[in-house]
Amino acid sequence: MNQKNEGHIRILPKQADNNFQGYRIAVIVFFLITLVTLARSCIHIFAPDGGASSIAGISTSIEGGSNIISLFALWGLSQLLIGFVYLIVFFRYKSLIPFMYILILAEYSGRELIGLAKPLATSHIPPGAIGDYIMIPLAATMLILSLKSHTRKQTV
Repeated sequence: MNQKNEGHIRILPKQADNNFQGYRIAVIVFFLITLVTLARSCIHIFAPDGGASSIAGISTSIEGGSNIISLFALWGLSQLLIGFVYLIVFFRYKSLIPFMYILILAEYSGRELIGLAKPLATSHIPPGAIGDYIMIPLAATMLILSLKSHTRKQTV
């Protein structure tokens, strides 16, 4: 008997629950993105230079360098909070993963566009800039896979 899948695609489901019907790889990648988000947030908050000089190659020895470090720590706090939201979605509300991929796609695309409009002077290409080129297509692909209904074929 061939069951027909209704194929309801929901980015914002009427009820948020732990019922995820997309491909499992989209959940695994979402968890990995969550871990990276939490790790980078802690670096920005707790590293002495906030990662500005040691990672991003932004000079903090110039006038206003302490302001740059402070801004990196504030950015880290924002990343930490979104990381906690990702954790809650991962452990309790997996049905919201497609919506989270839209937010991830918007964040990384926005970072890329802002970087083009207002470029930073750095001594080297920061890992975050490279990450944008990876995360944008990755998030788009995972969004598609999270929206597709994944049903296993039943054997008779």
